[in-house]
Amino acid sequence: MTEYGRGRGSEPWHPEDPLYGDQGWTGHQTQEGQAPYGGDPQQQYQQDSQYQQEPQYQQPYPEQYPQHAQNQQQYVQQPQQYPQQGQYPQYQEQQAYAPQAPQQPVYDSQGWDTGQGQYLAAAQVDAYAGVDPYAQQPAAGYPGEAPDVYATPEAFPPPQPPGRRHLAPDPAEQEEEPEGGLLAGGGRDGDDDGDEPGGGRRGGRSKGGKPKKRSGAACLIATLVIVGVLGGGGYYGYTYLKDRFATAEDYVGEGSGETIDVEIPKGSSLAQMGNILKKHGVVASVEAFTTAANVNPKGKSIQPGVYSMKKKMSGAAAVALMTDSSKLNVITITEGMRNAKVYEAIDKKLGKPDGTTRDIAQRDAKNLGLPAWAGNNPKLIDPLEGFLYPARYDLSKDSTPESLLKQMVKNATDRYSELGIEGKAKELGLENPLQVVTVASLVNAEGKNHDDFRKMSEVVYNRLKKTNDVTNQKLEFDSTYNYIKGKSDINFSIKEARALDHPYNTHFVKGLPPGPIGNPGADALSATLNPDHGGWMFFVSVDGDKTTFTQTYEEHLKLVDEFQARQKQKNGG
Repeated sequence: MTEYGRGRGSEPWHPEDPLYGDQGWTGHQTQEGQAPYGGDPQQQYQQDSQYQQEPQYQQPYPEQYPQHAQNQQQYVQQPQQYPQQGQYPQYQEQQAYAPQAPQQPVYDSQGWDTGQGQYLAAAQVDAYAGVDPYAQQPAAGYPGEAPDVYATPEAFPPPQPPGRRHLAPDPAEQEEEPEGGLLAGGGRDGDDDGDEPGGGRRGGRSKGGKPKKRSGAACLIATLVIVGVLGGGGYYGYTYLKDRFATAEDYVGEGSGETIDVEIPKGSSLAQMGNILKKHGVVASVEAFTTAANVNPKGKSIQPGVYSMKKKMSGAAAVALMTDSSKLNVITITEGMRNAKVYEAIDKKLGKPDGTTRDIAQRDAKNLGLPAWAGNNPKLIDPLEGFLYPARYDLSKDSTPESLLKQMVKNATDRYSELGIEGKAKELGLENPLQVVTVASLVNAEGKNHDDFRKMSEVVYNRLKKTNDVTNQKLEFDSTYNYIKGKSDINFSIKEARALDHPYNTHFVKGLPPGPIGNPGADALSATLNPDHGGWMFFVSVDGDKTTFTQTYEEHLKLVDEFQARQKQKNGG
């Protein structure tokens, strides 16, 4: 069977068409305005007079190729025989007959290429190309005898030109569409083309199914989704612009209402501080606080801790309060600070009656975490002296005198353990670790800085030596006399000091006092463990600021005389 009618831009035929030969086409492959092989638009075959004479297309065939026509006739005359493989050698000749002569396109009255030229070329190439030689073929010996397959009643209509063809509507699509309400319809949206053949419609109908219907509820949901998206985007856009350009909310004044404690953790940024204050109702917004902190020169030096603040404070007022260290709800233990001062500070911060913390310290000293080597000397004025480690301690609503004392003792014990004072006591010629802390407390009380501390510790160790015949192993530190008196005077009677019989009075007794006279800091502890080794025996601060150290008593006496002369001038004597 030949590719009858296959020309440029030809129409694919239905599979049940007797002349159907192109297995690569389907009925719906060619749509309006498209040529299946990229050819030009074609006219309807039925309107072409030459198309009706299509049996004549094979008339030149016998004249041009007589041998081929003879073979064809011989093959047609035996339609009922089924040849075996290897028979009919002349059939093999049909596969390689002479190439076709070029054909000119034929146009109808409307200028549409009918494809006749291509068809004729295809017919001349090989009428039996691709045909199964073992299948039964139609009985037609010559072209003139070929039946007209489009003339029978049951024949399929010939292909339509691209400009006039349209897919036949599915019978199911011809069902009457129900009249819908608002936003409901079956595709009658004004896109119907009344001029199309067969009254065909354009629309989104599924192949072989019922017409698609737009649900009113679905449209409503889609509308709501769109409105929601636009509304949400508008809200967030408004929020962004407001946060970006609008003035931050802020209260006015120093605050009103109740006073609350606000704790600022260590490492908090200004933004984190603002969030904490806003959460507690102190400031109106984070931006108000951070803006005020950036404007204030001390705003970036706000320390962590607990602050007593009022609600509804302006950002500037909150920053001003938090940059004032006296407003910080903490207890700061300075280096060399005595326990008596620490107890007073705790009572004041916690709102306790005077003496509350001191009584707890004396009564429960053994239950506050002291190491085993501390607090055993019965001559100790305060077993906790030297164990309330200098640092800043934040207070909270849950803070008590006991909790604070335990925290301070723990810090001191941990620090002493890190320095290894237990193992270094004997290296320094001391009896126990407590004496190491005692030396550090004396150094911290008498010195001014780290260099002074190292020379001061050298003075202590040299005066404690048994070979010391200048002071007879007496330290003669004024700080010990002042500790007994609870004062810090530099002007007092040496005669009275030497006459006072007290274990802590180094003007009266030899060696170290029973225990520390204060709480030494890190520098004093380090200097105690690493003395200067300069052979210093004496020291005096002539002007009250700088400490001068000497090795001999004669040099020391000269400095003492100079010091006394300055004091007389200062007092108007």
